[in-house]
Amino acid sequence: MIYKIMTNLLEQRRIEGEIIRPVFDVLKERYGRTEAEEIMTLAIQKAARESGLTEAQKMGGGSLLKFIALQPRWQADQALETNVLDQSEDRFDYNVTYCAYAEMYQKTGLKELGFILSCNRDLAFIEGFAPDIELKRTKTLMEGADFCDFRYCKKQAGK
Repeated sequence: MIYKIMTNLLEQRRIEGEIIRPVFDVLKERYGRTEAEEIMTLAIQKAARESGLTEAQKMGGGSLLKFIALQPRWQADQALETNVLDQSEDRFDYNVTYCAYAEMYQKTGLKELGFILSCNRDLAFIEGFAPDIELKRTKTLMEGADFCDFRYCKKQAGK
């Protein structure tokens, strides 16, 4: 019999971090910190891009409005507190003022991997989900900023 264990995304990221930590440690020992971080970044981005594509396929295609509809997934269990600044079919701007993901990585001793394992997914996910949408973000709570600035918009023609 196959059992499917349901868990929230925050717990899933914690479990992934615990599994990835020893892999990252071995990569650091063998290739050095910089190369280990590059390998982990590429792997996590690949997974996030594929996840975005899969999610878009489930929804019959990706768009900014469909992406906005996915937000409760990341906010579940009060994992994020956000302040929406602008929301339309062409633009979605918001700030994250509290991030339980960053807090969890800190508490579990995974702070050095937090950005790679979580924040690193954001750009890649939207690339897979809706390639005509771009994300600009200049700071994150994970990196010590006072908030994360997410700015999604449709790409300009010719870009």
